[in-house]
Amino acid sequence: MPPSKRVSLADVSRATGAVLPSGDSKTLSDTAAPTFQDLSECLFFSPGDGRIWLNDQRMVLMHNTSLGSLRRELIERLGLERARGLLTRAGYTSGVRDAQLVRERWPDAKPEAIFYAGTRLHSLEGVVQVETVHFEFDPKKGTYDGEFLWHHSSEDDEHIAAYGIGTEPACWMQLGYAMGYVTTLLGRLTIFREVECRSMGHPVCRVLGKTVEQWGDVEEDLRYLNAEDFLTRDNYNPSVREQASLPGARSELPALGERQLVGVSSAFNAACHMLRRVASTRATVLFTGESGVGKELFAQMLHEISPRKEHAFISINCAAIPETLVESELFGVERGAYTGATTSRPGRFERAHGGTLFLDEIGTLSLPSQGKLLRALQEGVVERVGGTRTIRVDVRVVAATNVDLREAVRQGQFREDLFFRLNVFPIQLPPLRERRDDIPLLLSHFLEHYNGLHGRRVTGFTQKAVRTLLNYRFPGNVRELQNLVERGVIAAEDGTPIDLPHLFRDEETTRNLLFSVGAAGGLASADTPQDGSALERFRELAPAGPRGPSLDALEARLVREAVAQCEGNLTAAARLLGLTRSRLAYRMKKLESAESR
Repeated sequence: MPPSKRVSLADVSRATGAVLPSGDSKTLSDTAAPTFQDLSECLFFSPGDGRIWLNDQRMVLMHNTSLGSLRRELIERLGLERARGLLTRAGYTSGVRDAQLVRERWPDAKPEAIFYAGTRLHSLEGVVQVETVHFEFDPKKGTYDGEFLWHHSSEDDEHIAAYGIGTEPACWMQLGYAMGYVTTLLGRLTIFREVECRSMGHPVCRVLGKTVEQWGDVEEDLRYLNAEDFLTRDNYNPSVREQASLPGARSELPALGERQLVGVSSAFNAACHMLRRVASTRATVLFTGESGVGKELFAQMLHEISPRKEHAFISINCAAIPETLVESELFGVERGAYTGATTSRPGRFERAHGGTLFLDEIGTLSLPSQGKLLRALQEGVVERVGGTRTIRVDVRVVAATNVDLREAVRQGQFREDLFFRLNVFPIQLPPLRERRDDIPLLLSHFLEHYNGLHGRRVTGFTQKAVRTLLNYRFPGNVRELQNLVERGVIAAEDGTPIDLPHLFRDEETTRNLLFSVGAAGGLASADTPQDGSALERFRELAPAGPRGPSLDALEARLVREAVAQCEGNLTAAARLLGLTRSRLAYRMKKLESAESR
């Protein structure tokens, strides 16, 4: 969209409030925004400070031969399978970013043009020339079907130069890009397969894309999309789910239901790699991170991929145990130890013998309880309350906390010796706002799970719902997203997608999620009434000067409010105002100069 054209609030409301309709490339016009020129205008070069921007995303211009050298070294050092997975996931992340750019920059574009923009961006970025044979999609049914021809693939050039013609396709990053782009727009995991490739001797590359339900078996594809083989695959794969439901069938993955590890983002994958690294050892692991990031889930997966998986996984929430019962819960109690102790019973340490003991919210233990726990960890023995004999236990201890234990040590609230005993191998789990690339996958996963759990047939998510969830801060992290999707599955009608009102019940929360530049130039949400003319709304919003409402003063107010609302994040503030980051920075500099006069 040319910068001179203002997007009216009514246009934004229509675009974001409606369900993304079905579409077909046959109805696509070459002049529909965003055109190739529109996309080209989003590319900014700033050689003075060494930056290139694609809208508000920083880009890097590199020699293709350098990427080819990196590709060869990855293959030679890690093997073809792992190298392909790394490059596929890198492409997926790029596709997610570009889908977000197009959706935010052209909110009123036709659905076909939004999907088509991904092919143009891939060409603009110098990766490959994409020829669209055909694509069609129907979000209400949760379907996508596309066929494309790829010309001049940059990946093929380097792969053929290094290895010659082979028997397998080589456009790995490009496949990942297509998956990330379409999955983000559709809200359903969409898999692309390269059925012909120049690296296999074909004149051009031919690619097919469908949702996982349409493909059926996507086990092979997900091997490359997931960073580790213990990550969830069956939740995307209808054939695996059907096999697992047969009598006597046993999945190799833990049956955790909706509590599965799902993600492809770099932050998520880093945590998974560390999990794999430490799993085979006896080392104590300390998971840190905000509430709701999945610390117990990671602890369970650690147990499942460790040599102790045949023994018990015992979990205890330290914050839920009264101080008077901590010792008996952890170490057990002998009959007659106190009034009401009519039988002897083992504690959590004994029950976890040979397996794993997970201590959640470890930072809430009192200092006396911390001392008793430290003794058990150091000596590997416990003594039941009221007992006289020591019991040797073989337990791997895994702990978790959402507080800064180092700071607690400095304040005298946590024992330093216990901290060092627990902090042998710390793993920091990222909050959901730092792994937004995983949101489309999580949406698809939780939708599938809760449709089955509640016997519903909800088809997907509206464009407005997906756009909002991708920009929401998620203070409750993955747990909050999980709850929102379950609520949406319950609230939406069968055969229809989940819309924003099905997800959020707090009107203030919902109202603050989608802001745009209204007809009067002010920040406005999709719920803002449209009564009155643009000039009347300008008079209401603009600060009054000596000569009446001031347009410059309104601009200054909008910029300050957007920056304050985004806590100083200029990229996010620029999105709210419909600007690029560089344009917002220019306006701020201009305002500062005017105020200093």
